Amino acid sequence: MTDTAPVRVLLADDEHLIRGALAALLSLEDDIEVVAQAGSGPEALAMARVHRPDIAVLDLQMHPRSGGREVPPGLDGIETAAELRRLLPDCRCMILTGHGRPGYLKRALEVGVRGFLPKTVSAADLAGIIRTVRSGGRYVDPELAADAISAGESPLTPRETDVLELAADGTPIAEIAARAALSQGTVRNYLSSAAGKLGAENRHAAVRIAREHGWI
Repeated sequence: MTDTAPVRVLLADDEHLIRGALAALLSLEDDIEVVAQAGSGPEALAMARVHRPDIAVLDLQMHPRSGGREVPPGLDGIETAAELRRLLPDCRCMILTGHGRPGYLKRALEVGVRGFLPKTVSAADLAGIIRTVRSGGRYVDPELAADAISAGESPLTPRETDVLELAADGTPIAEIAARAALSQGTVRNYLSSAAGKLGAENRHAAVRIAREHGWI
């Protein structure tokens, strides 16, 4: 990219109205060009392969839909960012979120996300942060950073986290076991351990507590 070339941006958000509004506002900036829009993680990856953006601005939680109905989840923004980093190392990723839970910030930084900010950010600030990230900088919303520090580390092991996340939508034990390649007894043990560590009376309460902290 030359000094005068605009920053090429990919926007990914499952809410068409929000995505369209962001695209329209960013397009008012002389040095920013929205080259592609996507409504899901997999679509964002496909668009990125074709358009090779400089910056990907990704919604944290994208829920794919078909015929107006939600379909099984694809990739969230952080998973999409991790895959984008593998496919296009020069593409820098930013996360926009309406769910600023501390654990998400930690996950995002671990996969190399360069910007993490709430959806309440103004269009002018977003444009400025895009420029900062494109020039090699990083931006983390101060309130989200403070919440992450105060929340501390998750008490769950990686395996407990995986199993609890699989249980998040009320999935039956047998299905969790099949998806995790574990026995049903082992799944129950992991769920019981997770609930105990979180001080929850059952797995449903454990899911709620873990989600509130951004641990799943």
